[in-house]
Amino acid sequence: LATLGMAGILSSVLGWHLTASIGGPDMPVVITVLNSYSGWALCAEGFLLNNPLLAQVGALIGFSGAILTWIMCEAMGRDIVSVILGGAGTDNTPSTGETVEFDGEITTATIDAVAAALLDARNVIITPGYGLAVAQGQFAVADIAKKLKAKGKKVRFGIHPVAGRMPGQLNVLLAEAGVPYDMVFEMEEINDDFEDTDVTLVIGASDTVSSAA
Repeated sequence: LATLGMAGILSSVLGWHLTASIGGPDMPVVITVLNSYSGWALCAEGFLLNNPLLAQVGALIGFSGAILTWIMCEAMGRDIVSVILGGAGTDNTPSTGETVEFDGEITTATIDAVAAALLDARNVIITPGYGLAVAQGQFAVADIAKKLKAKGKKVRFGIHPVAGRMPGQLNVLLAEAGVPYDMVFEMEEINDDFEDTDVTLVIGASDTVSSAA
């Protein structure tokens, strides 16, 4: 019992030490890494207990987590070493330098202007993100998409691989709202079509569409 308690304490300290220096945007990758770790731990337990089923299931979970981690790192343009060790040894004190200023002009849109733009458009791409999940707006967005499609407009959803807090979160939410699968596309499938798109509706996805996020 004492050994089990000591192993639990050491595991907790190791887990905290591993994730404490990782920034919020990288946290979905860390979740997949920890998921992969759990699979390899289960695989090792299967070997120790001479249980082939545990070893096979653990290997499946471990490889799935590792592949998912690789997909997310590729989508973010990061490597796993940078994610895990990116914040280690850095100073967390607030910066006292000059504030970064971004060039450009802010255009504020109203509800009526967005509605008019959608009605005038023939090709619409909706890009949802974690903000949509927080606001639980998937049903309203699905209703808008269905009404636009009923008017003969081409409506599609473009999903970034790391949109939401876990890969596939937005796909699940849209499926829950009754959005047909043939309207939902991954980033690499729809990226080339943005040039021919009349309106792109970004909903709660600033973290994936803005380079400054």
